[in-house]
This record gives sequence, structure tokens and C-alpha cells, in this order.
Amino acid sequence: MRRILGIVPLFLMACGGGHGAPPSTPSPADTPLEAERRSTPFIPPVAKATRADSAAARADSVMLPPPPVMDSSLLAAEFAAELRIAADSAADEMALDQLASAAPPSEADDSADTASEDTADDTAGEKALTNTTWDIDVETYTHHDRVKYYLGLYQGPARERMEVWLNRMPRYEAMIRRRLHGENLPGDLVYLALIESGFSNTATSRSRAVGMWQFMKATAKMSGLRVDSWVDERRDPYRATEAAVHHLKYLNDRFGSIYLAAAAYNAGSGKVSRSLTRLPDEDDADAANSDADFFRLYDTRFLHRETRDYVPKLIAAALIAKEPTRYGFAVNDSATAAYDSIVVPGMTGLDVLARLADTTVAAIRELNPQYLRLATPPGVAALVRLPSGRGQQTAAAYASLPPSRRVTFVEHLVRRGETVSGIGTRYGVSAQLLVSSNPRVLGRQRGRLRPGQRIIIPTGGALSTSVARRMADPVAPAGTGTSGWHRVRRGETLSGIADDYGVRERDLRSWNKLGKRNRILVGQRLRVQSPERARTTRRSSVRRAG
Repeated sequence: MRRILGIVPLFLMACGGGHGAPPSTPSPADTPLEAERRSTPFIPPVAKATRADSAAARADSVMLPPPPVMDSSLLAAEFAAELRIAADSAADEMALDQLASAAPPSEADDSADTASEDTADDTAGEKALTNTTWDIDVETYTHHDRVKYYLGLYQGPARERMEVWLNRMPRYEAMIRRRLHGENLPGDLVYLALIESGFSNTATSRSRAVGMWQFMKATAKMSGLRVDSWVDERRDPYRATEAAVHHLKYLNDRFGSIYLAAAAYNAGSGKVSRSLTRLPDEDDADAANSDADFFRLYDTRFLHRETRDYVPKLIAAALIAKEPTRYGFAVNDSATAAYDSIVVPGMTGLDVLARLADTTVAAIRELNPQYLRLATPPGVAALVRLPSGRGQQTAAAYASLPPSRRVTFVEHLVRRGETVSGIGTRYGVSAQLLVSSNPRVLGRQRGRLRPGQRIIIPTGGALSTSVARRMADPVAPAGTGTSGWHRVRRGETLSGIADDYGVRERDLRSWNKLGKRNRILVGQRLRVQSPERARTTRRSSVRRAG
């Protein structure tokens, strides 16, 4: 912990300078962005490049004066904000994981179902019959056993987190309903985001689905979302919502049923199609699918329990979300998320934009969770959201900002024995990114380092999310404890575990005597610290206890 605390100031303020501007890009006016269907963003004027600008762009080894140093109170506030974000995301993930595995351990074991049904029976029977209306069929299935089960769960073990999610929902509800209605879909499908992620843009499931709509990487890319080492648009609530709505539209057109479409969103369209073909024929064989067909599937074993429970979970969430006070939830009136925006023509640090907008890095990051490097990607124009009312001043200040000052960097002094990959692991960046950011120092030497060399780390001038998550105590995401060991969970991979702990995959293989196939099993206990560091940690713990 002391070691991590020691490097935090490096992430929160740039202690080195920067290097030349990224390669020139077309004016944003020539590359229109349609990331959101809203008012035209502020686009700062781009001055015509001069010979001096071109020279500066090539001088990637020139060190520039550092940006203004943040005073200690602001530094502490930024750090505290990062920890709050990390802890909140971790709590979301743990609650969602518990909900995903909340089904009774055995289909034959009715006792667990009965207990939950008894606690929720009065609630569902008495409170659902009100004047509230839905545009999905909630009323027909209010008394279904599993709907009552989840009503009890939301009001019981999951109450605290459910209340957080209900208070988060107003930020995005109007936007999501508008896009659903634009595709002639029911607005109450907004509650899918409630059960998928609790409207969290940073939630990551045990199967590596990410963001508010929990897209897997392959599905996201097929839906037109950018997912790479710079940008993950699964975390962008506006772009991800657009992709999710288009996907739901396709599924609804294919199956002719909102509930079958929801099941296919969870399990995949192929799985639902195959399951429907296994249902016994009804009298009217030519009849189109209906929501009732989902509940016919529910009474079979053709779908996994998680998918069979997906629609009852949605219905229970809809019951509560429409009338939270009737179910004992305190929900504050929250305004819809409002923001200004600016289009930057090339790589720009979010910390730079935070200074220009006179706001915090945490505020910019919360509005732009899709940018993984705390900077917009190089070589393309990018839209950045700003706090409402800050767009004009930021656009004006950015227009007068020299290209060489659009990105801040941390400067690292190489010590004996250090490697490019080791330094990258420490700062949470790839070796390839380090080489590309230091072409003169590392490019010619093929990644070899000499003690005393200075290399730049493109951190964006703010605390690394992975570091913050590991420091978010007492709430920590699954698998990121400090014991030095990790218990493998379903859907995890060795490379993903290495990323979570900030270690190299080859070190994990070495510490755990794994073969080249990287085969790991659910429940397996993996060492995620070097034996030497684990011994040091134990000795330190003994000294503190003494």
C-alpha cells in the first residue's frame, strides 16, 4: 500500500513535460461525429499549421515546462473522488454477481423458493394492482413465482444497492426511453439496464461483459462500438444505448415478442431459437411467437436458469422502479444528465481539458468513461463531454492552446534492471504504447533500456483506474484482494486476472507452475504476488501487529 501511495502523485499531476503534437488530422468539420443525436458540439477553430508547428510536432524528445501543480487539497480531492468511483463500481459488480447467482441451488429444492415467495407474496398481491401502467406486459405475470422471488430479493438482501440504482436511473432514463420509442420499442425496456448493470457505465461482469448494457467485446464490435486500448465505447452510455436499442430492435423483429427478445439479449438469439423449436406444437401451429412463449420455455430446461430468470427479474424491477415509494425505497428527484461538449482534433489529455474547463479530472472522467487512457485517441477527432455551461470557455481556451501542450505525461527515470514491460505494468500501460510514445529513445534500441534514461508515460495526468480499484478499501471488486491469492471464478482468463492485479501473465504462469496452455479451473487458487513480495508483506503485517 505504501508503494502505491508513493506513486499516486505521479498519476494525479504531470511531473514531466510533454512531446510534440500528434500527427495532423482533418478538421472536425471535415469528419462529422454522430456520437449523439443532440445539439451541435462546440468545435474549436483549428489554426493553419505553420513551419514552426510542424517542427514542434516532430520534436518528440523536447521536454516542456510542466502544467500548473495541483495544491495538496485539490490533489486529495481528486484522489478521494477516484476512490469513490472505484468503490462504487466494485459494489455494483458484487451486487450484480449476487443477483446473477441468486437462484436456489437445486430445481428440486423448493424450500428456498418458498421462503422468498412467502416474503414477497403480500407485496406482489397487494401493491401491484394500482393505476400504474406499463408498456410491457407486467400485470399478467405479477404473481409468477419467480417474479415474487425477485421482488423479495430486491427488497431484502439487495435493497441497499437497488436504492442506489434507482437514484442513478433518472440521469439516463429520458434518453433511453427516447431512443427506444424511436425504434418503436416499449420505453419500459429501460429497466433492462437496471438489471444488467444498475445503470453503471463501468460495471464488468464475471464473463467480461462491460458497461451499462453489458456488451461482450465481440458483440460490441459487431454493433459498431469501438473497443481497443484507447477507447471502450461499451462504457459510453449514449453510444452503448444506441447499439443496445438497435440490437433489441433486431431481436424483437426476429422473435415477435419483447420477452423472447429480452431472453435472446441475455443468452443469444441462436439459443432462444433452438429452444423454441423444441417446444411441443400448439393447436395453432402458424401463430406468431408471443410473450407467453417465453413462459412456456420457462417451464422447461431448454434455457439456463439465468436466462429463464431474466424476464421475471425485469418484471420485478419494473414493478419497483415505477412506484419505488410503495416498495419502501427513498428516491430523490434527480435531473437528467446535462452536459456541453467539445470536439478535439487529435490526442488530448482529459486533465488538460479539466483545467481549461475549470473542473476536476474526476468530473471529466465521469462524463467520459469510454476513454481508457485518460486521453482521447491519437490520429482522430473525438468528442469530449464537459460539465454543463463550460463548453464555450473550454472551446476558446483550447483554440489558443499550442498543440504541444494538449497532452501531459509522467516522466520516468529508468533504474538498473528495469524492463519496458515491467515499467508498463507499473503504470498500467502496454509495452507497445511505451515504445510508440518514445520512438527516439526506445524505437531504435528495440525496447532495450539503459539506467538513467528518461521515458515518458502517457497517463493523462490522473490516477490509474486499476490502481484506484485495488485501493478501494473496504469494498473491493471480486478477485482484487491483497492476500496475494486469487480464487478463479467462472468466465475468468489468465490474461484477465493478470490485468486485474497489474502483473504479467508469464509471471502468473511461473508463480503457479502452469503449463503453456494457460489452463485454469473454476475454484482454483492462484498466487498473484511474487513469493518474495508475499514474504515481505507477511513480515510487515507481523511488525504492525507487534
